[in-house]
Amino acid sequence: MAKEVNLSRVLPADESPGRIALIDMSGESERVFSYRQLSDSVNAVARGLRKRFGSRAFRVAIIAENSAEFAALYLGAMRAGGIAVPVSWKLPAETIDHILNDASIDVVFADARARLPAGAPAIRIGGTEWSDFLDPGSFDPIPAEPDQLAQILYTSGSTGRPKGVPLTHSGQWWAVERAASFVPAGDSYRVLIAAPMFHMNALFNLKRSLYLRSSVVLLPQFSAAQYTRAIELYRSDWITCVPTMMALLARAVGGRPPPEFAAVRRIFMSSSSFSPQLLAATQKMFPKAAILNSYGTTEAGPHVFEPHPKGLACPPMSCGYPAPGMARLTGPGGEPLEGAGEGVLEMNTPAVMPGYLNLPALTDEVLRKGWYNSRDVMRRDADGFFYFIGRSDDMFTCGGENMFPIEVEQVLQKHPQVAQCVVVPVPDEVKQHLPFAFVIPQPDAKPDEAEMKSWFLGQAPAYMHPRRIEFLSELPLGQTNKIDRATLSSWARKIMKGETTWKSP
Repeated sequence: MAKEVNLSRVLPADESPGRIALIDMSGESERVFSYRQLSDSVNAVARGLRKRFGSRAFRVAIIAENSAEFAALYLGAMRAGGIAVPVSWKLPAETIDHILNDASIDVVFADARARLPAGAPAIRIGGTEWSDFLDPGSFDPIPAEPDQLAQILYTSGSTGRPKGVPLTHSGQWWAVERAASFVPAGDSYRVLIAAPMFHMNALFNLKRSLYLRSSVVLLPQFSAAQYTRAIELYRSDWITCVPTMMALLARAVGGRPPPEFAAVRRIFMSSSSFSPQLLAATQKMFPKAAILNSYGTTEAGPHVFEPHPKGLACPPMSCGYPAPGMARLTGPGGEPLEGAGEGVLEMNTPAVMPGYLNLPALTDEVLRKGWYNSRDVMRRDADGFFYFIGRSDDMFTCGGENMFPIEVEQVLQKHPQVAQCVVVPVPDEVKQHLPFAFVIPQPDAKPDEAEMKSWFLGQAPAYMHPRRIEFLSELPLGQTNKIDRATLSSWARKIMKGETTWKSP
């Protein structure tokens, strides 16, 4: 599999001048880039970096909202033989400082939103220094060895300091090429991307789209209004998202989606689990779309599951069928499990990271003989389809019974007054843990906590029922638009302790 290829070659250099590669919606007015124009921008970045660093190795941090400049920097750094390190602009300066030191960054490119530590070697995107840095002209991608690093992505850091995940040119090329191989040849797509480009979700969708010669509609960040406008104005027929985006979109459009929504053909929903109710609401908004539950991890790459080899239709909540020989379920002792049942998902694809950056002990915990332990619990059915159950470290015990938050959430979502919900465990001296639920009610609903608890007891075993339900107008989101469970857990503990300093947002 391994071959000498530079990942930036996902952007072809030989497309017709008029073929649209990118529509950038990050400014006051949209900017449209042909494949030729985007390639010219990438080359200008690559030449600027080679002028700055010569032939020596270098690492480039990109701290900015989504934009054409971000895409040019990401691809240009790799094209010039360097390593691209996208970093969340939402992080505090001290965390960014940690990442810049941990990744041994040589230069930082940042927009006005980034909170940079003092003394960071930064070039502000869009300013005079940026214009002076660019060096227009032709440039051939530097050949990359099979194990050469292309990028370092940092985890969200929800459980501590962000961890660096190095990824290779050849591994990511394999993922793009493999995923693209299941797309019908000769078709044309307009792909909407709103997830942040410091995350695997958006970066993979960008690379796959360019590899397929599609057109990308790029939002600086997600908002329901701008997401809707992008579909209406540019007739986006492939859309990418995390589940929270679809929940916010459903609330915004209500029961009256714009007619252009009916033109959407495919929805890639990934990065976290979602409920059957959200799936139904999404299908109602986009009646002609195929909705894919796209599973992937930063550490093992974005492509693990594929269509069934016998052509069986993928069940609605399934992640799909595992790529041959590249995914398995293991039991408590790490032994592989056969047939239908539940276990922890392990993956061994060409896209798996070589190991966490500067964290050898943690690497040894999750990587064994090439197999990455995801700590995600999956169920395999009789046909070989996989279903996400929950994180193994999210499982908690209540009165001797083991459960996952998602199990409680799926019951609560059936209540007619619940639009969205999240369940977190809170410590308890007697039961060990108790389920605590945060609920966003349906529009105009006036839910009652006691009634909802009583209803729940009629739907599921008593040990599963949430001992406290807190109603919110919105849920806190993390950097990648996923629900911030760490913040919710902190709120729940304060509420259960009766701390009067906590107030509903």
